[in-house]
Amino acid sequence: MTAAAEHRAGPGQAEPGAVDGSGSQARSASGTAGLAAGAAGSAGTASGSAAGSSAPVRAAAPADPAAPGRSGLRWAARVAGAAVLTLAAAGGLLALGPAGPFAPFGADRAAAPLPPPPAAADPLAAARSAVQGSPQDSYVWVQLGQAQLDRARLTLDAGALADAERAFQRSLELKPEQNYGALVGLGMLANARHDFGAARQAGQRATAMAPDRPSGYLVLTDAEIQLGDYPAATAAAQRLLDLAPTVPGWTRAAYDLETHGRAEEAGIALRRALDSAQTPGDSAFCEHRLGDLAWDHGQLVEAAEHYRRALAAAPDDYYARAGQARVLAATGQPAQALREYQELVARVPLPQFLLEFAELRLAQGQQTEAADQFAVLAGQVTLLESAGGAVDPALMLYQADHADPAVAVRLLRAEWERRKSVLVADALGWALHRAGQDEEAIALLGQAAATDWHNPLFAYHRGAVEAALRRTDAARADLREALALNPRFSPYQAPLAQRLLAALDSGAATGNSSS
Repeated sequence: MTAAAEHRAGPGQAEPGAVDGSGSQARSASGTAGLAAGAAGSAGTASGSAAGSSAPVRAAAPADPAAPGRSGLRWAARVAGAAVLTLAAAGGLLALGPAGPFAPFGADRAAAPLPPPPAAADPLAAARSAVQGSPQDSYVWVQLGQAQLDRARLTLDAGALADAERAFQRSLELKPEQNYGALVGLGMLANARHDFGAARQAGQRATAMAPDRPSGYLVLTDAEIQLGDYPAATAAAQRLLDLAPTVPGWTRAAYDLETHGRAEEAGIALRRALDSAQTPGDSAFCEHRLGDLAWDHGQLVEAAEHYRRALAAAPDDYYARAGQARVLAATGQPAQALREYQELVARVPLPQFLLEFAELRLAQGQQTEAADQFAVLAGQVTLLESAGGAVDPALMLYQADHADPAVAVRLLRAEWERRKSVLVADALGWALHRAGQDEEAIALLGQAAATDWHNPLFAYHRGAVEAALRRTDAARADLREALALNPRFSPYQAPLAQRLLAALDSGAATGNSSS
């Protein structure tokens, strides 16, 4: 994930996110998504080597007696080609983050007496047609809700979420008991709205209702990731992969692996997902996540190629568009990058995109122009404070760096009470630093690093705070890690990291590095 989705935990790795602009990973720590979300945001699950993780993810396959002790994911990657694909990919979580595409409910249906919907270029149109033909069938209403969710994911249109909710609720009216599809759909909807506690409950109920059906584990995986229960997320992802080694399972596995510092294996999982993709949207999602992964590790040429492929498959893949702009800026094409961002935020004013755009402008000496994006971000903060709701770490990084960090601390403390994800820990730690509370900040940034995710923005944040605390050796190590991962991880933050490291190496005084 560059995940967010989504916050500066990763460009693409947005947190699993809302379509209303609240979601996704922020300052490209590469937004993921989020792994997910969404991210698959942001997004995206795990293996077992990382701190606090449980058993490694493995694919559904006979045990390999010749490979004792081998990583489950490695084994899974080797056997995946021979595994039976039990589900077709479709849809996905919003804003991607950790989250990625999800399995169609049709694959979960215990008995399917109805014929499949007619083939159509537009799955939503097909689902609507099926509802018109069988308005008393609870199953077709679930299909319609899923199609609405997928539309929301692709267009980042929050209005589609309300339509999805109505469809799932109608299904429940028609079949109040043992309605697995509607329960899973409402869980996916809760994840998309960042109501991760409700999503966890839905996932737990669904997996208890049908332990051998995959979609409930998908809901549970995404919720546990965002709530910060990484061992539980790993276990759910493992079960998902066991039941359905297809796009949804592989993308969650990739997010988990990346979160636990196993980028190479995450790449393997994403390529398996890409091999399994059956729709342009799924292909685009896998490609842009591969691009985010490459970006986070400074592989700009490879990242650019993945973003290009993503956009070829789905021209409206907004995270791929942002990734493309990011690469343009990093490869000496700032004017073109600015044009890309201008077009992107005109259509999708997500905090992550606005912040990247504004900071690129600052890096280009366009302070006056950047004020336009900051004004939009300030308006989003005002709306958040008045209406409440989930706090987007990307929005709070704006608040910490370019507005009032005390506001960011207050809002992020509330979010931290709701969920203990590494994205929130990083954002809160950084906001505390910007507010002058470095001792508390470094503790939070230590929690952000607990899963061993190799994220350049996280490393920069730790290094800057350690420098402020005059922990010089640790600061040097973390700043070097950030710049080694991707020396151009941000047009605004990376030069600050370089200057701070140079100051430390020369013995110059340290202090708050980001102003």
